[in-house]
Amino acid sequence: MREVKADDIKKTVELLCIEANYNLPQDVLNTLKEKAYEEVSETGIEILNSIIENAEIAKVKEMPICQDTGIAVIFVEIGQDVHVVGGSLDDAINNGVKDGYLNGYLRKSIVNDPFVRINTNDNTPPIVHYDIVGGDKLKITVAPKGAGSENMSALKMMKPSDGIEGVKKFIIDTVEASGPNACPPLVVGVGIGGNFEYAPLLAKKALLRPIDQRSSDGDVRALEEELLLKVNSLGIGPQGLGGRITALAVNIEKYPTHIAMLPVAVNISCHVTRHATAIL
Repeated sequence: MREVKADDIKKTVELLCIEANYNLPQDVLNTLKEKAYEEVSETGIEILNSIIENAEIAKVKEMPICQDTGIAVIFVEIGQDVHVVGGSLDDAINNGVKDGYLNGYLRKSIVNDPFVRINTNDNTPPIVHYDIVGGDKLKITVAPKGAGSENMSALKMMKPSDGIEGVKKFIIDTVEASGPNACPPLVVGVGIGGNFEYAPLLAKKALLRPIDQRSSDGDVRALEEELLLKVNSLGIGPQGLGGRITALAVNIEKYPTHIAMLPVAVNISCHVTRHATAIL
């Protein structure tokens, strides 16, 4: 059994909150630069170049890429041979988020109740997903998620008879309905299968995959490529002002499901598809 100190977890989460909000992942930045050459709209090209410049300034000056520093979504893979000592894992993660948002001068966006809506003033509590895995390591990924794109996401409990064409239509319709509200160019995470609660988690996890990396499943890879072409033919364009580049990628994850179900979730992300990972 390997021991991991709760204080080390807290410090790691703090640093990951700051890193994720200051530094756009390299795969996203590289894709933005590629798409700036593919865009045909002069306005779209100008917007993409401004987005790239903004990301580069944020990294150099160590400041947030976007003013919406999001709700902290955290994925924790816990090796079955890990023992957390010196405090609870939950407290370590919460305190890490608190310190990260305070010390990183990140906007605090969490309210304590959906109706009362009093700001917690430290961006806690986060949304935490735990997975027990083999080994003696603790892997933590912090993925801040802004509200503008999250609000345009959707879940549909489809019938098996809707088939692949029904799935495609739902995904395209969801992106089209988002229009400029999700700050395109987008990264579109899709979860297919599981059940009511698992399909959205698959869609969220899909956003963690590098956007220049297609699915290892040949059929899914072909579907990702087809959907990206269809999304980019909608004409929404960068920041919704028209153009060819509405999305940078469509990432799909799937899972077995019930004979009577076909759950499909679409988790839309703006180009600021942030995440940072550390292994303890």
